[in-house]
Amino acid sequence: MSAHQEPIIGVIGGSGVYEIEGLEGAIWQRVETPFGDPSDELLFGRLNGQKMVFLPRHGRGHKVSPTDLNYRANVYAMKLAGCTEILSVSACGSLKEELAPGTFVLVDQFIDRSFARVKSFFQPGLVAHVSMAEPTCGRLTSHLAEAAQKAGLKFKQGGTYLVMEGPQFSTRAESELYRSWGCDVIGMTNMPEAKLAREAEMCYATVAMVTDYDCWHDDHGSVTVDQIVKVLIANADNGRSLVKAVAPALHARKGACEKGCHHALDHAIITAPHARDPQVVADLKPIIGRIAESWT
Repeated sequence: MSAHQEPIIGVIGGSGVYEIEGLEGAIWQRVETPFGDPSDELLFGRLNGQKMVFLPRHGRGHKVSPTDLNYRANVYAMKLAGCTEILSVSACGSLKEELAPGTFVLVDQFIDRSFARVKSFFQPGLVAHVSMAEPTCGRLTSHLAEAAQKAGLKFKQGGTYLVMEGPQFSTRAESELYRSWGCDVIGMTNMPEAKLAREAEMCYATVAMVTDYDCWHDDHGSVTVDQIVKVLIANADNGRSLVKAVAPALHARKGACEKGCHHALDHAIITAPHARDPQVVADLKPIIGRIAESWT
Protein backbone atom coordinates (compact mmCIF):
# COMPACT_ATOMS: atom_id res chain seq x y z
CA MET A 1 0.00 0.00 0.00
CA SER A 2 1.20 3.49 -0.80
CA ALA A 3 1.91 5.73 2.16
CA HIS A 4 -0.02 8.41 0.29
CA GLN A 5 -3.26 6.46 0.67
CA GLU A 6 -5.48 6.45 3.72
CA PRO A 7 -3.45 5.79 6.89
CA ILE A 8 -4.03 2.41 8.48
CA ILE A 9 -2.92 2.24 12.10
CA GLY A 10 -1.35 -0.97 13.30
CA VAL A 11 -1.20 -1.61 17.04
CA ILE A 12 1.12 -4.24 18.50
CA GLY A 13 -0.01 -4.89 22.04
CA GLY A 14 2.43 -6.17 24.63
CA SER A 15 1.90 -7.78 28.02
CA GLY A 16 -1.63 -7.12 29.27
CA VAL A 17 -2.90 -5.68 25.98
CA TYR A 18 -4.48 -8.57 24.10
CA GLU A 19 -7.31 -6.76 22.32
CA ILE A 20 -8.61 -3.34 21.36
CA GLU A 21 -12.15 -2.73 22.52
CA GLY A 22 -14.69 -0.72 20.55
CA LEU A 23 -13.60 -1.70 17.04
CA GLU A 24 -16.46 -1.61 14.56
CA GLY A 25 -16.79 -4.64 12.32
CA ALA A 26 -14.03 -6.37 14.23
CA ILE A 27 -12.84 -9.66 12.76
CA TRP A 28 -9.85 -11.88 13.50
CA GLN A 29 -8.04 -13.11 10.39
CA ARG A 30 -5.03 -15.37 9.85
CA VAL A 31 -2.20 -13.84 7.82
CA GLU A 32 0.50 -16.03 6.25
CA THR A 33 4.06 -14.82 5.65
CA PRO A 34 7.23 -16.27 4.05
CA PHE A 35 8.78 -16.14 7.53
CA GLY A 36 6.20 -18.35 9.22
CA ASP A 37 3.23 -17.51 11.42
CA PRO A 38 2.89 -14.29 13.40
CA SER A 39 2.10 -14.48 17.10
CA ASP A 40 -1.63 -14.68 16.50
CA GLU A 41 -4.34 -13.80 14.04
CA LEU A 42 -4.75 -10.09 13.28
CA LEU A 43 -7.80 -8.17 14.44
CA PHE A 44 -9.19 -5.88 11.73
CA GLY A 45 -11.76 -3.15 12.31
CA ARG A 46 -12.49 0.57 12.43
CA LEU A 47 -12.33 2.94 15.37
CA ASN A 48 -14.45 6.03 14.83
CA GLY A 49 -14.04 5.50 11.09
CA GLN A 50 -10.25 4.96 11.24
CA LYS A 51 -8.98 1.64 9.88
CA MET A 52 -7.00 -0.24 12.51
CA VAL A 53 -5.21 -3.58 12.72
CA PHE A 54 -4.28 -5.12 16.06
CA LEU A 55 -1.78 -7.88 16.84
CA PRO A 56 -1.24 -9.26 20.36
CA ARG A 57 2.56 -9.49 20.41
CA HIS A 58 2.68 -12.55 22.65
CA GLY A 59 -0.53 -14.09 21.35
CA ARG A 60 -3.83 -14.21 23.18
CA GLY A 61 -3.16 -15.86 26.52
CA HIS A 62 0.50 -14.71 26.42
CA LYS A 63 1.90 -17.93 24.95
CA VAL A 64 5.13 -16.71 23.27
CA SER A 65 8.17 -15.39 25.16
CA PRO A 66 10.16 -12.35 23.93
CA THR A 67 13.05 -14.46 22.64
CA ASP A 68 10.75 -16.83 20.75
CA LEU A 69 8.66 -14.14 19.04
CA ASN A 70 8.69 -14.30 15.25
CA TYR A 71 9.43 -10.60 14.81
CA ARG A 72 9.77 -10.79 11.04
CA ALA A 73 6.44 -12.55 10.63
CA ASN A 74 4.72 -10.06 12.96
CA VAL A 75 5.90 -6.96 11.12
CA TYR A 76 5.52 -8.54 7.67
CA ALA A 77 1.92 -9.48 8.51
CA MET A 78 1.18 -5.89 9.55
CA LYS A 79 2.65 -4.69 6.25
CA LEU A 80 0.50 -7.18 4.31
CA ALA A 81 -2.51 -5.87 6.22
CA GLY A 82 -1.81 -2.43 4.77
CA CYS A 83 -0.53 -0.77 7.93
CA THR A 84 1.28 2.52 7.35
CA GLU A 85 2.02 3.34 11.00
CA ILE A 86 2.63 1.08 13.99
CA LEU A 87 2.02 1.92 17.62
CA SER A 88 3.88 -0.42 19.95
CA VAL A 89 2.35 -0.71 23.41
CA SER A 90 4.86 -2.42 25.70
CA ALA A 91 5.34 -3.18 29.38
CA CYS A 92 8.76 -2.21 30.77
CA GLY A 93 10.78 -1.66 33.92
CA SER A 94 11.94 1.75 35.13
CA LEU A 95 15.62 2.63 35.52
CA LYS A 96 14.97 6.05 37.04
CA GLU A 97 13.42 7.06 40.35
CA GLU A 98 11.09 9.63 38.79
CA LEU A 99 9.60 7.09 36.37
CA ALA A 100 7.34 5.32 38.84
CA PRO A 101 5.13 2.34 37.98
CA GLY A 102 2.13 3.58 36.03
CA THR A 103 4.14 6.13 34.05
CA PHE A 104 4.12 6.03 30.25
CA VAL A 105 7.40 6.76 28.44
CA LEU A 106 7.18 7.80 24.78
CA VAL A 107 10.50 6.38 23.69
CA ASP A 108 12.74 8.10 21.14
CA GLN A 109 15.94 6.00 21.43
CA PHE A 110 16.95 2.37 21.93
CA ILE A 111 20.03 0.46 23.00
CA ASP A 112 19.71 -3.03 21.58
CA ARG A 113 21.27 -5.71 23.78
CA SER A 114 19.27 -8.61 22.35
CA PHE A 115 21.35 -11.35 20.71
CA ALA A 116 19.19 -14.36 19.79
CA ARG A 117 16.96 -12.81 17.13
CA VAL A 118 16.96 -12.33 13.36
CA LYS A 119 16.99 -8.56 12.96
CA SER A 120 16.45 -7.88 9.26
CA PHE A 121 14.18 -8.85 6.39
CA PHE A 122 17.17 -8.55 4.09
CA GLN A 123 19.45 -11.54 3.60
CA PRO A 124 22.08 -12.96 1.23
CA GLY A 125 20.94 -12.06 -2.26
CA LEU A 126 19.49 -8.72 -1.28
CA VAL A 127 21.34 -6.47 1.16
CA ALA A 128 20.09 -3.16 2.54
CA HIS A 129 21.19 -0.72 5.24
CA VAL A 130 18.52 1.58 6.68
CA SER A 131 19.20 4.48 9.00
CA MET A 132 18.27 3.96 12.65
CA ALA A 133 19.61 7.27 13.96
CA GLU A 134 16.07 8.22 14.93
CA PRO A 135 14.46 4.82 15.57
CA THR A 136 10.96 6.07 16.35
CA CYS A 137 8.78 8.46 14.36
CA GLY A 138 8.82 11.94 15.89
CA ARG A 139 5.48 12.75 14.29
CA LEU A 140 3.73 9.78 15.90
CA THR A 141 5.39 10.46 19.24
CA SER A 142 4.25 14.10 19.22
CA HIS A 143 0.65 13.05 18.54
CA LEU A 144 0.86 10.49 21.35
CA ALA A 145 2.16 13.16 23.75
CA GLU A 146 -0.72 15.49 22.89
CA ALA A 147 -3.25 12.69 23.38
CA ALA A 148 -1.67 11.59 26.67
CA GLN A 149 -1.74 15.14 27.99
CA LYS A 150 -5.40 15.58 27.10
CA ALA A 151 -6.21 12.24 28.71
CA GLY A 152 -4.46 13.27 31.93
CA LEU A 153 -1.99 10.40 31.82
CA LYS A 154 1.35 10.54 33.62
CA PHE A 155 3.95 10.38 30.86
CA LYS A 156 7.43 11.40 29.75
CA GLN A 157 8.08 12.44 26.16
CA GLY A 158 11.41 11.05 25.06
CA GLY A 159 13.57 8.42 26.69
CA THR A 160 15.96 5.57 26.01
CA TYR A 161 14.69 1.99 26.08
CA LEU A 162 17.29 -0.70 26.83
CA VAL A 163 16.29 -3.90 25.04
CA MET A 164 17.49 -7.02 26.87
CA GLU A 165 17.17 -10.58 25.60
CA GLY A 166 15.18 -12.18 28.40
CA PRO A 167 13.05 -14.01 29.23
CA GLN A 168 14.75 -13.73 32.63
CA PHE A 169 14.84 -10.34 34.33
CA SER A 170 18.10 -8.45 34.91
CA THR A 171 20.74 -9.10 37.52
CA ARG A 172 21.31 -6.17 39.88
CA ALA A 173 24.71 -5.56 38.26
CA GLU A 174 23.12 -5.37 34.81
CA SER A 175 20.41 -3.04 36.06
CA GLU A 176 22.98 -0.70 37.60
CA LEU A 177 25.07 -0.81 34.41
CA TYR A 178 22.11 0.26 32.27
CA ARG A 179 21.33 3.04 34.75
CA SER A 180 24.91 4.28 34.44
CA TRP A 181 24.37 4.49 30.68
CA GLY A 182 21.49 6.91 31.24
CA CYS A 183 18.75 4.55 30.07
CA ASP A 184 15.21 5.32 31.16
CA VAL A 185 13.39 2.00 30.82
CA ILE A 186 14.19 -1.65 30.16
CA GLY A 187 12.17 -4.18 28.22
CA MET A 188 12.48 -7.25 26.02
CA THR A 189 10.50 -6.73 22.84
CA ASN A 190 10.97 -3.50 20.89
CA MET A 191 14.05 -4.70 19.04
CA PRO A 192 14.24 -5.88 16.35
CA GLU A 193 10.62 -4.79 15.97
CA ALA A 194 11.55 -1.13 15.42
CA LYS A 195 14.30 -2.06 12.95
CA LEU A 196 11.95 -4.25 10.93
CA ALA A 197 9.27 -1.55 10.89
CA ARG A 198 11.83 0.88 9.47
CA GLU A 199 12.84 -1.62 6.77
CA ALA A 200 9.17 -2.06 5.94
CA GLU A 201 8.79 1.73 5.58
CA MET A 202 6.25 2.07 8.36
CA CYS A 203 6.21 4.80 11.00
CA TYR A 204 6.88 3.31 14.44
CA ALA A 205 6.32 4.68 17.93
CA THR A 206 6.63 3.08 21.35
CA VAL A 207 4.41 3.60 24.37
CA ALA A 208 6.47 2.02 27.16
CA MET A 209 4.24 1.35 30.17
CA VAL A 210 6.26 1.19 33.40
CA THR A 211 5.27 -1.72 35.63
CA ASP A 212 8.18 -1.89 38.11
CA TYR A 213 11.60 -0.54 39.12
CA ASP A 214 13.53 -3.52 37.73
CA CYS A 215 15.81 -4.78 40.54
CA TRP A 216 18.04 -1.77 41.26
CA HIS A 217 15.61 -0.05 43.64
CA ASP A 218 16.31 -1.02 47.27
CA ASP A 219 12.80 -0.17 48.45
CA HIS A 220 11.13 -2.41 45.88
CA GLY A 221 13.29 -5.53 45.91
CA SER A 222 13.51 -7.90 42.97
CA VAL A 223 10.94 -7.99 40.20
CA THR A 224 8.18 -10.60 40.44
CA VAL A 225 5.49 -11.46 37.93
CA ASP A 226 2.61 -10.97 40.39
CA GLN A 227 3.76 -7.40 41.12
CA ILE A 228 3.94 -6.64 37.42
CA VAL A 229 0.51 -8.07 36.66
CA LYS A 230 -1.17 -5.77 39.19
CA VAL A 231 0.20 -2.69 37.44
CA LEU A 232 -0.36 -4.21 34.01
CA ILE A 233 -4.11 -4.29 34.49
CA ALA A 234 -4.34 -0.56 35.14
CA ASN A 235 -1.72 0.27 32.49
CA ALA A 236 -3.49 -1.79 29.84
CA ASP A 237 -6.72 0.18 30.25
CA ASN A 238 -4.82 3.47 29.97
CA GLY A 239 -2.88 2.15 26.98
CA ARG A 240 -6.05 1.27 25.11
CA SER A 241 -7.51 4.68 25.97
CA LEU A 242 -4.40 6.38 24.58
CA VAL A 243 -4.65 4.47 21.30
CA LYS A 244 -8.28 5.53 20.92
CA ALA A 245 -7.44 9.14 21.72
CA VAL A 246 -4.59 9.41 19.21
CA ALA A 247 -6.40 7.73 16.29
CA PRO A 248 -8.11 10.90 14.94
CA ALA A 249 -4.81 12.79 14.74
CA LEU A 250 -3.13 9.97 12.82
CA HIS A 251 -6.09 9.72 10.47
CA ALA A 252 -5.51 13.34 9.44
CA ARG A 253 -2.11 12.67 7.82
CA LYS A 254 -1.87 13.92 4.24
CA GLY A 255 0.85 12.43 2.05
CA ALA A 256 3.93 10.55 3.19
CA CYS A 257 5.37 10.98 6.68
CA GLU A 258 7.35 14.20 6.96
CA LYS A 259 10.02 12.36 8.97
CA GLY A 260 10.89 10.12 6.03
CA CYS A 261 9.64 6.82 7.48
CA HIS A 262 7.70 5.97 4.33
CA HIS A 263 10.82 6.40 2.17
CA ALA A 264 13.37 4.62 4.36
CA LEU A 265 14.51 2.37 1.50
CA ASP A 266 15.15 5.15 -1.00
CA HIS A 267 18.93 4.73 -0.82
CA ALA A 268 19.20 1.62 1.37
CA ILE A 269 19.44 -1.34 -1.04
CA ILE A 270 23.06 -1.86 -2.04
CA THR A 271 23.05 -5.19 -3.95
CA ALA A 272 23.79 -4.77 -7.65
CA PRO A 273 20.97 -5.74 -10.05
CA HIS A 274 22.82 -8.77 -11.45
CA ALA A 275 23.52 -10.12 -7.95
CA ARG A 276 19.96 -9.96 -6.59
CA ASP A 277 18.39 -13.29 -5.69
CA PRO A 278 15.00 -13.53 -7.49
CA GLN A 279 13.47 -15.62 -4.70
CA VAL A 280 14.49 -13.16 -2.01
CA VAL A 281 13.17 -10.30 -4.12
CA ALA A 282 9.87 -12.14 -4.56
CA ASP A 283 9.56 -12.92 -0.85
CA LEU A 284 10.19 -9.29 0.06
CA LYS A 285 7.84 -7.80 -2.54
CA PRO A 286 5.43 -6.36 0.08
CA ILE A 287 8.44 -4.72 1.77
CA ILE A 288 10.36 -3.45 -1.27
CA GLY A 289 7.53 -3.14 -3.78
CA ARG A 290 7.71 0.65 -3.97
CA ILE A 291 11.42 0.50 -4.77
CA ALA A 292 11.29 -2.62 -6.96
CA GLU A 293 8.86 -0.94 -9.37
CA SER A 294 11.84 0.93 -10.82
CA TRP A 295 13.80 -2.30 -11.40
CA THR A 296 11.63 -3.56 -14.27
